[in-house]
Amino acid sequence: MKNHLIDFIDISKSYDGNMVLDEFNLYVRENEFVTLLGPSGCGKTTTLRLLGGFETPDTGKILFDSEDITNMPPNERKLNTVFQKYSLFPHMTIAENIAFGLKIRKKSKSYINDKIKYALKLVNLEGFENRSTDSLSGGQQQRIAIARAIVNEPKVLLLDEPLGALDLKLRQNMQYELMRLKEELGITFLYVTHDQEEALTMSDTIVVMNQGYIQQIGTPEMIYNEPENAFVADFIGHSNIIDGIMIEDRLVEILGVRMPCVDEGFGTHTPVDVVIRPEDVELVKPEEGALSGEVVSLIFKGVHYELEVMANGYEWLVHTTEYVPVGSKVGIRVIPFNIQIMHKPESSDEKAVEIDE
Repeated sequence: MKNHLIDFIDISKSYDGNMVLDEFNLYVRENEFVTLLGPSGCGKTTTLRLLGGFETPDTGKILFDSEDITNMPPNERKLNTVFQKYSLFPHMTIAENIAFGLKIRKKSKSYINDKIKYALKLVNLEGFENRSTDSLSGGQQQRIAIARAIVNEPKVLLLDEPLGALDLKLRQNMQYELMRLKEELGITFLYVTHDQEEALTMSDTIVVMNQGYIQQIGTPEMIYNEPENAFVADFIGHSNIIDGIMIEDRLVEILGVRMPCVDEGFGTHTPVDVVIRPEDVELVKPEEGALSGEVVSLIFKGVHYELEVMANGYEWLVHTTEYVPVGSKVGIRVIPFNIQIMHKPESSDEKAVEIDE
């Protein structure tokens, strides 16, 4: 196993008595693209600011390459931050913006010029040295902000919702640019977003957060296909989350119907949350389904149709490539493997996962 590059150990942080992070533990390995994902106020930006040195934890410590950096000033840390607001200097040319950090470090003129050319080539903006920042589009400004961070050769690049101000097409292009840069530069990325698609597209590891706690850590595939709890299932994509009773191993009852599943170890007659993704709901003839209902809504989404099907008192969300008009009588079938069973949390902010190394 690769050594940890970053360790957050028992970090707590509150503002005006409001706990934002509560005994937070997380490690990041070298050359990983780790995304902190969660709703506003979950503590993800605070985590980034603590690592960047812009905030100090109330308790706990932060290690970087096994060195305690908890109280180290930001300029001494081997990392750079790219913010959503690009923070470019409007009175400087692009070359001067990129060179800013290098000049502070008293690098030679030839070194700085080489670095400017290298950075602009990396972000596909060669020849832009003498342009002013306000002549650039949003996407170009963001790439300059990234170039300015890259020339300092940080071991870690911190990105705080850096694509939030861009339109959809530009955002998607920048996602691929960031993935390419990560591969070419071999540096560690710690990325903050509330955009699930961004997290699923770019990350090696996703850390799902809510109310100061880590809800789940895993690969994008694991987070999507095997959510740890109902919060993760609902936050990552769309889900049908239904109250169920685990009758016994591999048998669950939902909406009055018993359905085979693959989960074990929940006990007998135990209340559980049952998660079924809309693309895993199969529509069949009414008599062939485990339960039957009626299509009450239909929206064309381009790649698929999004249906709402009222069955056994529950409005199912269904994604299908087949056109099924409103008013159609249908059956609902789900194969056992696509039925995810999870414990019901004791409270909405229950810490859902303990981090094992």
